[in-house]
Amino acid sequence: MKQIILENRNRIRAIIRKLTGSDNEDIEQEVYIKTWQNLDKYREEGKFRQWINAITVNLCRDYFRSRGHQQELLQVHDDEVLEDVKSTAQNQEEILDAKTRQKIILKAVDALPSKLRKIVILYEFEELSYEQIAKKTGLPQGTVKSRLFNARKILSETLKPLKENTDE
Repeated sequence: MKQIILENRNRIRAIIRKLTGSDNEDIEQEVYIKTWQNLDKYREEGKFRQWINAITVNLCRDYFRSRGHQQELLQVHDDEVLEDVKSTAQNQEEILDAKTRQKIILKAVDALPSKLRKIVILYEFEELSYEQIAKKTGLPQGTVKSRLFNARKILSETLKPLKENTDE
């Protein structure tokens, strides 16, 4: 297990940082626990790194759905406010905005029809190629490309308000 942690630590941390907007050691530890608990269920069909990436993405999603995350967003830390009100408020607002944006994006992906959602997750989050997705799903590459195109089109419309807010 130690070797698995050493080989995957940086990538797992990068995924967590990308999806949650910060380093979250709790999620990272949970990834290692889930990996250890399910190691016997891993099938050699795909790459191990893709399997552990999927575990990480799913745990990040669970984090956004959890009550702890909801309360964390609402919590105000008095010490931080007293230290430097302006910069702290601005930093907190930026972090909250980033987390809120990510949460909205994940919800939009979750709202996609399952056949489109699966392709988006495999391509965007697990970083599989069209060919790898086609092999994994048993679909022709053209269908994979078409579904990804349609999913992006739907997400573009759904997430239009986010884009408009950034343009201002």
